[in-house]
Amino acid sequence: MRSLFYVLSAMAVIGLAYWAYHENYRTQDAHAQAEALEDQIAIARQRLRVLNAEWAYLNRPSRLRELADINFERLGLMPLQPYQFGRIDQVAFPPAELPLVFDKSIDVSDQEQIQ
Repeated sequence: MRSLFYVLSAMAVIGLAYWAYHENYRTQDAHAQAEALEDQIAIARQRLRVLNAEWAYLNRPSRLRELADINFERLGLMPLQPYQFGRIDQVAFPPAELPLVFDKSIDVSDQEQIQ
C-alpha cells in the first residue's frame, strides 16, 4: 500500500512539475508578446510625432500665403471677409414637429376586432 502511495505521489510531483514548466514558458511567451506590442506602440507614437511635425511645418501660415500668392492667377484665392459668413437665422432648419396623420387604421392581427 505504501509503495502505491509513493508511486502516486511521485507521479503527482512529476505532473505538477510539468505543469509549472509549461506555465513558465507560456508566461515568458506572453511577456515577450507584450514587449513586442509595446515596441510597436512606441514606434507608432514616434511616427505620429514626426507626422504632426511635418503637418505643422507644411501648414505654416507664411508658407500657405506664399503658395496662395504664387497660384493666385490659377486659383483666385482671396482672404475671408466678415460679410462672407452667414447668420444663424439664415439657416433653413426642418420644422420642429412633424404632423402625424392617422387617416386609416391597419389591422395587423389575424383576429377579428372587437367593437
